[in-house]
Parts: sequence; structure tokens; C-alpha cells
Amino acid sequence: MNKIKDRLICLAMSLITSGIMLSPFPALAADESVKIGFNYPETGPYAKQGLDQRRAAELAAGEINASGGILGKKVQLLFKDSQSNTKTAKQNAIDLFDKDGVAMLFGGVSSGEAIANGKVAKQKNKLFFGTLGSSTEITGEEGHKFIFRDYFDSYMSAKVLSNYLNKNFAGKKFFYIASDYSWGWTTEDVFRKFTNTTDKNEHKGLLTKLGSTDYKEALQVAKESNAAVLVMVLFGRDMEIALKQADEMGLKKTMQLVFPSITLDAVEGVGAEVAEGIVGAKYWTWQVPYQFNYPKGKAFVENFGEKYHKRPSMAAAPAYVILHQYKEAVELAKSFDTNAVIKALEGHKYTGLKDEQQWRAWDHQSIGTVYAVKCKPAAEVRKDKFKQDFFEIITSMKGEDAAINFKEWSENRAKVGMPATLE
Repeated sequence: MNKIKDRLICLAMSLITSGIMLSPFPALAADESVKIGFNYPETGPYAKQGLDQRRAAELAAGEINASGGILGKKVQLLFKDSQSNTKTAKQNAIDLFDKDGVAMLFGGVSSGEAIANGKVAKQKNKLFFGTLGSSTEITGEEGHKFIFRDYFDSYMSAKVLSNYLNKNFAGKKFFYIASDYSWGWTTEDVFRKFTNTTDKNEHKGLLTKLGSTDYKEALQVAKESNAAVLVMVLFGRDMEIALKQADEMGLKKTMQLVFPSITLDAVEGVGAEVAEGIVGAKYWTWQVPYQFNYPKGKAFVENFGEKYHKRPSMAAAPAYVILHQYKEAVELAKSFDTNAVIKALEGHKYTGLKDEQQWRAWDHQSIGTVYAVKCKPAAEVRKDKFKQDFFEIITSMKGEDAAINFKEWSENRAKVGMPATLE
């Protein structure tokens, strides 16, 4: 008996030291299950968004397994902590494919880790689905046949937000504070393009390190610029810290604060009073299925709320949709073969948690409606069952109108020596 106990302890320690976190679902024989890797930030500046991703992934896996699995195989999720670190994410991806034999990989928050995961997937002839990374490079200059993204990119978020800002702040001075990595660079560039603020002498900006703990110096420079609009290309904990400090410094009194990608967990982290009046873009928000009557979206919100006692954030939505889309594609292909699944996905139309979307064949970007939102007054927020009714949808745009077109996409790839086809 002691020998068996010792062996179990050794096995548990081996799993811990390898960094693998198994799903809470019962272990299954290899021929009864399909292993799927989820590489996400359990720790680091994007940990809140990572947690909501994991919750949604587990909810989707539970639903899929309850309905018979994928081609009769139950889903077994294997989790690894990327820490929103590109090197860690890359090594995790290698281990999940080589050591654990996952059929598909998804997850991540930062664009850097998405690009790294995608490169590993290409080397292994396997699929990677990006969840939250929104750099244009993911399905643009760094795009290839083994990567798909069910989330909006910087181009789409800037396009829908510029509609609102150009109507209300045309000709006004802008200031930019952006994270110093792929998402920050590409988002600032495209945002400047759509708001006619490309003159950096007139519309100044600063880059800040991902994971910074103090933005006061950058915010003071923004304040002294006398800009009417402050665009903060920050996400997760970085956004929370900067927004709290901007409020403390009184910037909201003289500037419109804008976040190109704004999430429920981040505004909840600063509190309803601090969040009041800020503007941002969203791929999805839990209010969408109720405002526009999307049954699948409503069911997801209700099931998520029942299981986790909160509203699902924008971080949760793509993780949930991707797992269901993988099931749909495998069953259309009647195979887990990577190339067969890619063929089934390309051009495939589907309904996830909002209106109809499509996996665009030439860049593997999911095309669907995107939204610009404004944070409601605190009193309105608190009327919700979970006190999480933060966002008022102020405008929306169809995906085909918001997304980059083939001509511009091809031109961007040609500039870095990439072909106008995915390889």
C-alpha cells in the first residue's frame, strides 16, 4: 500500500515540476480522448484575462463532452502558464505538442505569445488558435496556414472607434501611451491612421514597458500636452494601474480617455466610479446577445453566470467559441488531420455568441461585428445582478467593413517579403 502511495506522490510531483495542469475532467484512455493544449497566462499582468479564458474553455469542454465529444472522443484539456512571456509561451507550446501530444493548441493574451505559439504550431504541422492577441501582425505579416484568430485585430478596433472619435473630436489634439511590443506598436499606428493623427509632432506619444507598475510620469507628460483625447494602448493590469492613476491626477476632467481593447475584468478592477465615461472597443460584450437577441450568446452568459457567479468577459468569449469551432471543423472534415481541419475552416461560416461570423480563407481572421462602448455611470452598473453592467454600446460595425481588405493585406505582407498566400 505504501509503495502505491509513494508512486502516486512521485507522479503528482512530476506533473507539478513539468508545469502541466490537467483539466478537472476524469482521465481517459488515449483512444477515448483527444488532448487539446491551452497555453494561457495564469500569472503575470494578464492573469485576470487568462482566468476567464480558462473558465470558458472548461465550460465549452464540459458541454462538448456531455454531447458525446469530438468524433466520439472526449476532450482532455491540458493547461500551461504562459505568464504572458513570449519565451515561456514558446517552450510551453513545444512541450504540449512534443511531450503531451496535443492535437490542437489555443489560448494566450499578448500578441507576442500568439505569434510564438503560431510559429511552433507551423513547425509541428498543427493548429494554433489565437484568443486575445490583437496585433495586426498575427494574421497579417506573421500569418500562415496553421494559425487562426477568433478575435478582432487592431485594425478593426481602430476602425470602429474612429467612427465615434472623428464625429466628436475631429481636429482635436491626441496623445498616445502604448505598450512597447507588437500589439502596442501596430494598434497605435493604425489608430493614428484612422483618426488623422499621424503627425507625431502635433499628436505626441510614449511607449511603456509591459507589466509597468507606475504610469504617473507618462500621464504627466500627457496632461501637459493639453490634448483633448488620451489613447492608452494598455491592457489587463497595465490598464487598471494607468486608469486609476489618470483618475487620481484629474485627467478625466479635461481629456477623453480611450482604450482600444477594453475588458470587463479591467474596468471592474478599477471600480465603476473610476471607469465612468471611458471609451473603448470590444469584440464582444455580454450585453450584446440581449440587446440584439442572440440565443447562443444568452445561453453562454447564463451558463457562465450559474457556474462562476459572474458575467463572462470579452476574454472568455473567444476561448469558448474556439473549442466549439474546432469540434465543428473536425466533424466537417471527419478527421483530426490538421490539413483536413484547415480546409474545413477556411471560408466556413458559423454563429458563435453573436451574429454570423466567417473564417476568412486568405488570412484566417474571423470576421464578425465589432463594437465601440462607453462605460456607464456607476449607479447604472450596480443595477445588474452581478453589478457588472459596465458597457453601453455606442456604435457597431460589420466585420467586413471593419477588417483589412485583401489588397492592403497583400501590400503589408509584400513589405516584409511575405507572399499573398498563406503557407
